[in-house]
Amino acid sequence: MRYAIYFTPGPDDALTRIAANWLGRDPFTGAAHEAPANGRLSATEVAFHTAAPRRYGFHATLKAPFRLADGESEATLDEALADYAATLEPVVLPRLVVGQLDGFFALVPGEASPALNRFAGDIVSAFEPFRAPLTDAEIERRNPDALSQAEFRNLCQWGYPYVFDSFRFHMTLTGRVGAEEAPRLRATIDEMFAAELELPFAVDRLALFVEREPGAPFIVHSHYALGRHTERKTA
Repeated sequence: MRYAIYFTPGPDDALTRIAANWLGRDPFTGAAHEAPANGRLSATEVAFHTAAPRRYGFHATLKAPFRLADGESEATLDEALADYAATLEPVVLPRLVVGQLDGFFALVPGEASPALNRFAGDIVSAFEPFRAPLTDAEIERRNPDALSQAEFRNLCQWGYPYVFDSFRFHMTLTGRVGAEEAPRLRATIDEMFAAELELPFAVDRLALFVEREPGAPFIVHSHYALGRHTERKTA
């Protein structure tokens, strides 16, 4: 069983609803459905291109999936996350935009945010005591030969290559997309998310996601609004 600390908007947020409709699964309820066809893509095409992010649910990675360290439990991790969230203030971005990273489409900040990068890095450090070390097999699955020296060092030290200077905030919407298919997907995503991307965007909560068994879909175990008046909310 693995856990992850992600950012995702609340279950009733308009962006959450749009993303769940696009990906074909709601990580708060676990409910899955066939993504609807549209003028550019068939339902089968949407399902194919969203298969990889569908399993993880709509999110931005802060502390990548990890097994619990010896002596820790789901309860101690959840309690620590609630306490930590209460000490934080939201990070507000002017807007998100649709971008393409390493071939996959995602929502990304419209401009660089050092505050967001610090926010993410602090979470990586704060919850490191809860993470069991990677096994050799887990390291190998990350294709270490394809990583830079800094990314490989991050993988070994922090369990994930893309932290600190290598961190890129992103909320994944597709798997890798070929050049020929990219324009149709881009146009569809732009249209679906346009209204929400015109607004300022707040990273204002932390969520504990759980993978109950290897390969299972990740679901939201609990989520916490940032600030002193944080209340525990379970999905």
